[in-house]
Amino acid sequence: MAAGIAYGDVEVGTELPARTFPVTRATLVQYAGASGDFNPIHWNEKFAREVGLPDVIAHGMFTMAEAIRVVTDWVGDPGAVVEYGVRFTKPVVVPNDETGASVEVSAKVAALLDDNRVRVDLLAMSDGKKVLGMSRAVVQLA
Repeated sequence: MAAGIAYGDVEVGTELPARTFPVTRATLVQYAGASGDFNPIHWNEKFAREVGLPDVIAHGMFTMAEAIRVVTDWVGDPGAVVEYGVRFTKPVVVPNDETGASVEVSAKVAALLDDNRVRVDLLAMSDGKKVLGMSRAVVQLA
């Protein structure tokens, strides 16, 4: 695959389509199985509370992966992401109910770089709180 967005078609401030990602306890169990991360803070409410958390929380890497989907969906090729980094600022608290939590992600082109690359800044929020800080990706465009 190749990036479906041409460098000449974007400018600083170009907004990517925002997305909301649902997160339930079932999602966390599936992610734990796929990642091998069975830390009880991600599935055991009693344990999570005993270590000072408000409830079970989503895996940080899961949250990070969901957020970058806004960029990969926009560009059309996951391989076009050449750099990606975040700071974990707040946990995504996932209640034990039918609704769970959600992660709302928006993004925009923050800088035009050399070699048809752009820097995209992402904003990831859950329950009104910023859950990823300094969330940035460098993307190779066509």
